[in-house]
Amino acid sequence: METTTFDWSCKYTWKQSAKNTAWCLLGCSIGDFGTILFFQLTKIPFPILAIMILAIINGLITSIILETIILMKQKINFKDSLKTAMGMSFISMLSMEIAMNLTDYIFTGGAILNWWIVPLMLIVGFVTPWPYNYWRLKKFGISCH
Repeated sequence: METTTFDWSCKYTWKQSAKNTAWCLLGCSIGDFGTILFFQLTKIPFPILAIMILAIINGLITSIILETIILMKQKINFKDSLKTAMGMSFISMLSMEIAMNLTDYIFTGGAILNWWIVPLMLIVGFVTPWPYNYWRLKKFGISCH
């Protein structure tokens, strides 16, 4: 039986997967931060856990929308763009969203945006799915962008 070793040292793939992860982070952050900011500014009484779940859902939705638009700009039809955006990076988006909101919860108690938590959430949100995105790109040659 032959064993093959996976190559984690490809600088080109790390760079490409970082680009893909950054696009995903942008999409997720729009919905996530927008939701948290809405509840923070309006002071609507809503349970923190519910706000964070809604932020995750909205982050997933905005990321799928952004990735679909990016794929359509690459001349891929809407149906295939949407299918690709939903299928290829859903694990990445979900891990990103959970990591970002867990970071917020651990450091602020949840559903709070301030000058120091946003960069921390973005860093954790980027680093969490990046190795998975590298692996997927290297192993299958699959990316969303």
